Amino acid sequence: MAPLRIGFVPEHFSTPIYFAQTHFSLQAILIAFPSGTGHMVTSIRAGELDLAIGLTEGWVAALAPLTPNPSSSTHHNYDFKIIGTYVQSPLCWAISTGSTRDDIISTTELRGKAMGVSRIGSGSYVMGFVLADREGWLQSPSSDGSSSAPFDVKPLQNFEKLREAVNDQTADFFMWEYFTSKRFYGAEASPYPIKKVGEIYTPWSSWKIVARDELLGGKEVEEALEKLNAGVKWFREHKEEAVKYISEELDYEEEDAREWMKTVRFAEDVRGVERGVVEETLETLKKAGALMDAGRPLEEWVGMIKER
Repeated sequence: MAPLRIGFVPEHFSTPIYFAQTHFSLQAILIAFPSGTGHMVTSIRAGELDLAIGLTEGWVAALAPLTPNPSSSTHHNYDFKIIGTYVQSPLCWAISTGSTRDDIISTTELRGKAMGVSRIGSGSYVMGFVLADREGWLQSPSSDGSSSAPFDVKPLQNFEKLREAVNDQTADFFMWEYFTSKRFYGAEASPYPIKKVGEIYTPWSSWKIVARDELLGGKEVEEALEKLNAGVKWFREHKEEAVKYISEELDYEEEDAREWMKTVRFAEDVRGVERGVVEETLETLKKAGALMDAGRPLEEWVGMIKER
């Protein structure tokens, strides 16, 4: 049996995955997706991945609808399911613009602006609508009395292109994880410096694990989840090793690595997903207008449901 192909985002949250492979012989080819969850959705649907670890909202937005998002370029099929919870704590999304953009100083000025996202359906896309819901922009009509989309969405593929876009004004703002964004705050940052104008937290646990249907219940997936549990346990018990890896290999400041570790809470057992968490995510995304069609029964796209 060939090693599992596991997609992940090469940021600080990936540290237990590295430990699982380094210390516990996780038999997998780890494939980095710096552009995020939306790209992994495309790849797992194309048969290029077996497992993937990404943002909750991205997986739910991809799997819950009965019909495809007409704005999405991905083929709409249902050959993978959510099977596990990787991170229990919420994610802090920083809202950023170009460092010299004096025209944008707070989130109150973002309605109707150009929002950069990695891909349609990605976490950076979905959370924009959660932000619009929080600010009341989905319900409020525009000045002529008609309804309009809260933002002009600009798909830009990855974090670097998002930073470039808010500097050359192709986009006005974008959303990305706080500590990853923080490395580029200030005019001296390079390339493409940015500044923070706000933040928003996910109302749900932030990272989930998905697997292709044909592998569900198989020995390879079960062993991979056990190795991930071991990697998480190692992370908790070897904090200095984690800080060293994050600061030296992932290019975060040591101080930021330590601050992030105070905020993150990985799952005690990555196997399974609590029904209530998925239902809350669905309701929030529907209310925010990020998920207009959520007609599929939950049991069809969540492979390991915990009824807690």
